[in-house]
Amino acid sequence: MKDHDTIPYSLPALNDAESIARAEALRDRLKKRRSCRYFSDEPVPREVIEAAIEAAGTAPNGANHQPWHFAVVSSPEKKRAIREAAEEEERVFYAGKASEHWLDALAPLGTDAEKPFLETAPWLIVVFAQRKGGIQEDGKTQNYYVNESVGIACGMLIATLHEAGCSTLTHTPSPMGFLRDLCGRPEHEKPLMIVVVGHPSEDATVPAHALRKKPLAQISTWL
Repeated sequence: MKDHDTIPYSLPALNDAESIARAEALRDRLKKRRSCRYFSDEPVPREVIEAAIEAAGTAPNGANHQPWHFAVVSSPEKKRAIREAAEEEERVFYAGKASEHWLDALAPLGTDAEKPFLETAPWLIVVFAQRKGGIQEDGKTQNYYVNESVGIACGMLIATLHEAGCSTLTHTPSPMGFLRDLCGRPEHEKPLMIVVVGHPSEDATVPAHALRKKPLAQISTWL
């Protein structure tokens, strides 16, 4: 017996061939996704960003508390402030905070403390994890499985943006407390990442190292 309100579960009925075709088609499109570090200032419609955030908001999450908030930044002044603060943290990171092993791991990607994409790309989506608030966002109710829930939502956000033909980059300066201040978010929210969204510049490149992906046999076990 169910002691809570319910509605019928619904899902389009597909035969095996249709199911396989859909899964393989989406896989093939997502395999073309690449993180972009060289953006143009070509605009992206706000409707694309709204649809992607709404898609992210359907992600599975703990107790249906939906413990996320997406602060969308397009103001040149605000983007400049975020870039300046992020680069300040990055300079500390590359100047000694990061271990040699960490820097060695980053070397094939060609990253450094300069983050011009934070100012060039038309949109920055700053993702916050809400440690408290519940579905009513009262700032008091405990949320559950917060990082897991927000992580899944970010994956759905990026997948939707890729499907819309947008380039993305996840940027995680450390520490990120300045993002809470610049975006005017409360203390119980923890900034997790910046998703940079736009179109690639004409001379954009991707590190060859980024094309190395583990094969199915390495990333899965069948029991």
